[in-house]
Amino acid sequence: MATEESVASESSMKKVAITSLAGTSIEWYDFFIFGTAAALVFPTAFFPNDMPEFVGLIASFSTFAVGFFARPVGGIFFGHFGDRVGRKAALVTALMLMGVATMLIGCWPTYALIGPAAPLILILLRFAQGLAVGGQWGGAMLLVTENAPRDRRGFYGAFAQAGAPVGIILANLAFLAVSAACTDEQFMSWGWRIPFLSSIILIGLSLYVQLTLEDTPAFRELQRIVEDKVKVAAETEADLPIPAQSPVIEAIRLYPKQILLAAGAFLAIQVTFYILIAFLVAYGSSSVGLGLSRDTMLQAVLISSCFQIPTLFIASAYSDRHGRRGIYMLGAVLTGAWAFAMFPLIDTSNFLLIVLAMSGGHIFVAMMYGPQAAFLAELFSTHVRYSGASLGYQLGAILGGAMAPIIATFLWSEFGTIYIAIYIALASVLTLTSVLLLTETKGTNLDDTSTPV
Repeated sequence: MATEESVASESSMKKVAITSLAGTSIEWYDFFIFGTAAALVFPTAFFPNDMPEFVGLIASFSTFAVGFFARPVGGIFFGHFGDRVGRKAALVTALMLMGVATMLIGCWPTYALIGPAAPLILILLRFAQGLAVGGQWGGAMLLVTENAPRDRRGFYGAFAQAGAPVGIILANLAFLAVSAACTDEQFMSWGWRIPFLSSIILIGLSLYVQLTLEDTPAFRELQRIVEDKVKVAAETEADLPIPAQSPVIEAIRLYPKQILLAAGAFLAIQVTFYILIAFLVAYGSSSVGLGLSRDTMLQAVLISSCFQIPTLFIASAYSDRHGRRGIYMLGAVLTGAWAFAMFPLIDTSNFLLIVLAMSGGHIFVAMMYGPQAAFLAELFSTHVRYSGASLGYQLGAILGGAMAPIIATFLWSEFGTIYIAIYIALASVLTLTSVLLLTETKGTNLDDTSTPV
């Protein structure tokens, strides 16, 4: 029979996990609705109507990419903040920033009203979204992994990771609901703004996190060690301990290989994921693509994303028993192979086969993405963990996700979809190689505070 202490601990862990899932879901929802809008609305709303369709689409996806280039900046800033001040404070600040930036996008005038200022401000607000998500992931991931039991760290880490597919589902539900309630003219005029304005919920959630959750045990132990050193120095009239250099610089100095390989391990996830949720919506619904309805493609993304959620938890639980690397590498191999089946299935224009194509992609990506939270957390010591994990993750996001819709659009227009499959396969090979070069981390002690200051 479980003791009161263990029951309380389990109850507290569930609260942390659910809160992390809620926060990341809404945060990613805010980030992803931009991708959906970039495919469906922004080419005409924020750019001149006389642009050729391909050009407008590439311009729109370029604003989408800006968020990715901001993510490492957010990872650096919030990583420093999170390693110095605390995981919770950094996470709350990132959530607030995302909520405000997304609401402002929903309010901003179109190109028809203010001309070139419309895309320029859109780019700035997208940059702010990127800063926020760059900081959010590290905070949410550490909130669960540093609180979780060692033998269930992968499973609980999946709660932070599950926010991405849940965010996709929420984003597509929001656009489908608005699309159903509006005429096409109303949707393009003002309906698309509603999903953005609803991000006010994120601001409320950030306040809840601030008021109800404690920081992680690992960070509290780090703080205790630092405070003890300061106390001893004061009592002995010795010099105060000199803080280490910036956690970001320290992470780069101590863990350059891990940061670069963590970025490489993220490539296939990002390339495939953003082709699935952004490029394929445009490919399927545009007049130069398959010419299907907007709702058909949104429904396909929504349904296929649902398969990612259970796979995340299954793969993560498997990694707790058998290690992170094996299931991760299997996901990379299957992702690269599936790419060559995906487009022939989609090109049939059959809804069920489109869903099958997308679902396979989401399932194989989830085999990598699920264990990733625990895997990256276990690569770094406590005093630089937020910075190191965030840098690896966000560099991978730039190299993989930022340009994926743009590259896919270019390859499609110039060479055909087979080259998009080759692109995904190459990314998968790089991810496989990166994971092979990393060591197994299952069972690592996250309370390592050997060099905090």
